[in-house]
Amino acid sequence: MLRRKRTTRKLKTDGNMNQSVPDSALITSDLEKNLDYIYESLSKTEDFSKRELIFNHKKCLLVYLSTITNEDTIQNLILKPMIEKSEGIISQTVFVDEVKEINQKDDLPLALLDGNVLLLMEDESIIYSLGAHESKNRSVEEPVNELIIRGSHEGFVEDLRSNLNLIRKRVTNADLQICFRTLGTETHTKMAYLYIKDLANPELVQELERRLSYVDVDFIDSPGQLEEYIEDSPYSPFPQMLNTERPDRVTSQLLDGRIVLLCNGSPSALVFPITFFSFYQSPDDYNSRWHVGSFFRFIRLLSFFVAAGLPALYIAIVSFHYEVIPLDLVFTIKGSLEYVPVPPLVEALMMQIILELLKEAAIRLPGPIAQTLGVVGGLVIGTAIVQANIVSNTMIVVVALTAIASFVVPNTEMATSVRILGFPLMLSAAFLGFIGMTFAFIFLVIHLCKLESFGSPYFSPLAPFRSKDFKDTFIRLPLWKMSTRPSTPGTQRIKRQSNPRGWKNEQGN
Repeated sequence: MLRRKRTTRKLKTDGNMNQSVPDSALITSDLEKNLDYIYESLSKTEDFSKRELIFNHKKCLLVYLSTITNEDTIQNLILKPMIEKSEGIISQTVFVDEVKEINQKDDLPLALLDGNVLLLMEDESIIYSLGAHESKNRSVEEPVNELIIRGSHEGFVEDLRSNLNLIRKRVTNADLQICFRTLGTETHTKMAYLYIKDLANPELVQELERRLSYVDVDFIDSPGQLEEYIEDSPYSPFPQMLNTERPDRVTSQLLDGRIVLLCNGSPSALVFPITFFSFYQSPDDYNSRWHVGSFFRFIRLLSFFVAAGLPALYIAIVSFHYEVIPLDLVFTIKGSLEYVPVPPLVEALMMQIILELLKEAAIRLPGPIAQTLGVVGGLVIGTAIVQANIVSNTMIVVVALTAIASFVVPNTEMATSVRILGFPLMLSAAFLGFIGMTFAFIFLVIHLCKLESFGSPYFSPLAPFRSKDFKDTFIRLPLWKMSTRPSTPGTQRIKRQSNPRGWKNEQGN
């Protein structure tokens, strides 16, 4: 068997640190007392296991939690080498990747709960932590909520190490920094934040560390929960961090000077600082030719106004402003509304709520049943509700177009936020018509201009106006014209490329 190269890392064992630690917190040389302490600290859990052996002519105990450790690793890489060799240095005897020395009691239960094996030795005040984690992860698959046509079809999984591996494969850069933290006093959830040292703004990294230092909670299970603790404006309907499960998207954001945050147990990554327009960008924009990418980018941005304002526009026209539509269309709309007993606002609210109910039901149900519900439910309810004269035909068309426009957004959080914004816009249109819609949109623009993502302007490059950043906002210019990085993250190195099409200037071409 080949021995893997490893380093032994000591935890809190230097003399200066030990002087500041009370003697009662240090591990004793009494093997039985140490064993009793570990067993009691884990509330005498029944998956606590131990094995006895002799090594270096001393009695030794291997203790671990059988539910989160790999039995084959313990048997073949730890126990078998120690029995065959019978003496020597621990780090040179076992074949596991991670060997640590622990001399404080408080670190013992945490090491066990992390899936490690503890080696207790008679008359020794140091306990070894040996990595033997049980790793059962699903295979890498494309995220179902971020499908693309061209490009990588890999997605993050629930294992933090696997996700970091997917990023490392794409960013072979010595300046890629990975910093680990543990959050949650009860769950001890592992998280990591990543950035490229010579690109990311150092002040941004310091700000993240400052905000994380205030997160003192007992339970964190996903980046979505952590987002609520560290975002700038928790009452805003707009997401201020980009949530993605795509490693290729994370890679591009890292190379723009942004920071990425990952949590163990979740396939989602948080990217910040971010702008409003980043939520309407897709990897397909850059994998296709720039004409195609620009066209679909423009369609997605147009969908924002359709999803948020089309029901409100219909209500304003029907209630106040018939004169803005052709006369023939007035008679058509008037005919569909003649037998409807409720005002247009109630029609719109009713259909929007039914749409949300159908969407939620389709998400919760198994796939085949969800498809049946979507088709049958939509057709049956839509037909029946029109024949019963509860809503008009025109309202069905308006709500259907609104739903389609909201589903165009590549990010589900932004799509939901846009649909929610439609409700106050409908109310303003129902009371004041076009004037109410105008005031509502002005208020919305003011809010977007004031919003920040980790101190960076959320509505950039419109507010503040940055003309150089327009090359990748409403449309995408050719990649060879995008020679600089966006200025919003405050990157240290703004230049991205020199002249990748310089071959055109060579003589003879």
